[in-house]
Amino acid sequence: MQLRYWKRTFVSGLAVAAIAAATLAGTSAAATAAPSGVPQAIAAEIAPQAVENLGLTVRQAKGVQRRYKETGYDPGTIDGYLGTNSWKAIQRGHRAQGRYSGPIDGIVGPETIKAQQRSLKQFWGYTGAIDGIAGPGTRAAFARFADWCVALYGY
Repeated sequence: MQLRYWKRTFVSGLAVAAIAAATLAGTSAAATAAPSGVPQAIAAEIAPQAVENLGLTVRQAKGVQRRYKETGYDPGTIDGYLGTNSWKAIQRGHRAQGRYSGPIDGIVGPETIKAQQRSLKQFWGYTGAIDGIAGPGTRAAFARFADWCVALYGY
């Protein structure tokens, strides 16, 4: 009888120890996971954004993508999200018109915005400076262009 009692006590003790070890392991894993978020946050600031619609709705962005596709600059999937391929198409279009001389990289940087502003100034009522900053005036003129694209292609 004594042996059975000690076996049960020993097995119960092992179970408690295993649960405690698992709990502590989970806590230490969570504690070590926290610092790994810091490099990710820094990397997110450095990496270009995957999508930059400059204030356009999905519907408007689809219209813009369709316009570039119809004029021979493939934006990839027409999904309403101006990602790297869409911006490469926009950069190619601006380069063909002599508005852009930077790399075709799909990054919406100051030179890409300046090219966009030149086009918007010529055709879509942009009255601001060609400064490479996508401020309210740039976004409003881009939205006018996008609305025209939506009306043209029926999005």
